[in-house]
Amino acid sequence: MQRPSEFEPGIAPPPRILLIAAFIVLYVILLMGAALITWLTNERRLIAIVPVALIGAGIFIVLSLLGALLFRRGLPRLFFLWLLFAYIVLGTAGAVGGVALYRTMLPPRYQEELGTLLPFMRGFLPPTPEGGIIPTAAATSPISAESLLNLPLLTVTATPNDEPAGSASESTAETRIDSPPAVAVATETPTDLPTDTPQPSPTPTTPPTDAPPPMETLPTLAATPRAIDRPPAARMYGFTHVQQTWNNCGPANITMALSFYGWRQPQTFAQQWLKPDTEDKNVTPAEMVNFVNTQTQVKAITRIGGDMELLKDFIAANIPVIVETSYQFEGYDWIGHYQTVVGYDDTARMFYVYDSYLGSGENGAGIPEPYDRFDRVWQNFNRAFIAIYEPQREALVAQILGHLTDVTSAAEHALRVAQGEARANPTDAFAWFNMGSSLVELGRYEEAAAAYDRATLAGLPFRITWYQFGSFKAYYEVGRYQDVLALVNTNLTNGAQYVEETHYWQGRVFAAQGRTSEAAASFRRALSHNPRFEAARAALSTVS
Repeated sequence: MQRPSEFEPGIAPPPRILLIAAFIVLYVILLMGAALITWLTNERRLIAIVPVALIGAGIFIVLSLLGALLFRRGLPRLFFLWLLFAYIVLGTAGAVGGVALYRTMLPPRYQEELGTLLPFMRGFLPPTPEGGIIPTAAATSPISAESLLNLPLLTVTATPNDEPAGSASESTAETRIDSPPAVAVATETPTDLPTDTPQPSPTPTTPPTDAPPPMETLPTLAATPRAIDRPPAARMYGFTHVQQTWNNCGPANITMALSFYGWRQPQTFAQQWLKPDTEDKNVTPAEMVNFVNTQTQVKAITRIGGDMELLKDFIAANIPVIVETSYQFEGYDWIGHYQTVVGYDDTARMFYVYDSYLGSGENGAGIPEPYDRFDRVWQNFNRAFIAIYEPQREALVAQILGHLTDVTSAAEHALRVAQGEARANPTDAFAWFNMGSSLVELGRYEEAAAAYDRATLAGLPFRITWYQFGSFKAYYEVGRYQDVLALVNTNLTNGAQYVEETHYWQGRVFAAQGRTSEAAASFRRALSHNPRFEAARAALSTVS
């Protein structure tokens, strides 16, 4: 009987290369299976398979080198050394190419996710401005700091125009939405008392895509103290917390606030309307108000110059309110953010917020924010807020707003507050910046430019021009085009190349300089990031 170890005459063992190929094919199949499972269990994000690919490649290299070393007698001479050399060359080329791809071609959200997975990769990103602040302006206003701190409130109302400026009260998507015509003063006492019961769902409507937003109809009330009966603590219920996707706090918070009224659309519904380009880093309060007023059956209003007492009044009246603020998350420096305020407690001196990035707090009670810290970071955005309310409660909203109902009065109030803060601390960059933003709202561009100069000298985080564009407008209006382009360049080289306002203001300067073809290209880039940006569309029509 033939022994099992013997082969039939004429049958040769399989070629070694075939065994190696079979091993490689099996390994690749296993690796692809692991990558598929990882992709499916991580919300189908391609970036999630990067660690699998890197680990798989590393294991393959180690196994092939070990195999070449163990079976060196049956392999060509120096095969191990040539294989090692090939891996070194391929690894070096891959590393250089990968860094170049990461640095110059990978969209920011993938850069961020890859930097989270592999923190050392962040070191290869282009450097931020020196010190992380906006470079100082080329020109300097002759208006002194003392003059700015003692400005009289002789308002020069800005002529309505088509360009965006500040983040809180001008729309970057449609025409202005917060300049109501004068209407009769409300004399009756509101009868709609606060209620804990959410109202029916504000179902989506489908107005024409480019339809202008409806004008506000809030009564214009006299600047008298608010008379709101408010308990020492209050908490709103009925919100559904929304965990934001990358760089999506605006759509996530507007979705979260609307959930109080039964809204069931996901954050992607708001995102697709508010920021068609997912890389867009900014959604302004005015754009969010426009979304509510045109896409839902409830209403919204935004103002600058809010205060903590006003927020408490809204919460006590069960009216959702979103604040534009700043945060420094782990691994980040200063960055803009939105939060939905859900409660307050005067005894503990705490606000309670739903944060689309950090969560909803213990047992969904809200994340506690001490009053002093809350106000300090809210100041970074001139204390901008968005209130969302049912149309039948409009009189109550006007009563809570008081003199802030009027846009001009709100800007004057914000200016007075910023002046006081700059007097108390002349190195407070945000106080000077808020003075500039308020003066832009009042059409006082020379003084606004001077205030922005002071803010820049005091040191502003470079990301502030991702979200607020009053400095672009002020410098443009006084003819300081190089300073506008310097701000544009700071944005273009530091992550805000997807923010449509960056290209819009570049186009405005080019148009003013007679560079019409370059201006048209800039306006088209703005529209490619946000087709709803009507100011850019109107500007393009003037140079095409």
